[in-house]
Amino acid sequence: MKLAEALAERAEATRRVEQLRSRIVGNARHQEGETPAEDAARLLAEVGEVLDTLETLIRRINRTNAAVRLGSDGTLTDALARRDVLRLRHAVVTAAADAAAGTGERGYGRQLRSELVMLSALPVADLRRQADVLAREIREIDVRIQRANWEVGLLD
Repeated sequence: MKLAEALAERAEATRRVEQLRSRIVGNARHQEGETPAEDAARLLAEVGEVLDTLETLIRRINRTNAAVRLGSDGTLTDALARRDVLRLRHAVVTAAADAAAGTGERGYGRQLRSELVMLSALPVADLRRQADVLAREIREIDVRIQRANWEVGLLD
């Protein structure tokens, strides 16, 4: 099994756990004399099996990510950490640029000469360029990660 397949299975197992949790909560109590729509105890047993499978998948995925080298990015785990931080950095820089530009702010222009003038405390154009560079880096590292996901076999 390739790493990408395991990641897809992990996502499906996670969705399945959430579905089962919701069904368990919905059927955990019922009125006297009524029969619940589903057997909550059976659902709990089923979610236990799905969680066991999920744990095994997560362990294997983590082991694989830590072992696979991704060129100058280090291990796959290192590349994932780098991508996550790049995404956070991009979000902060973009938010700073938006705030400095007054994007989304209602009425940031002035109407009368006596009104206060809002000035940018940050260089918006530089922040936009920085955000563009970060977005490119995110795309590049994401391509390398995705390529590895489809090329690398899952470790036991």
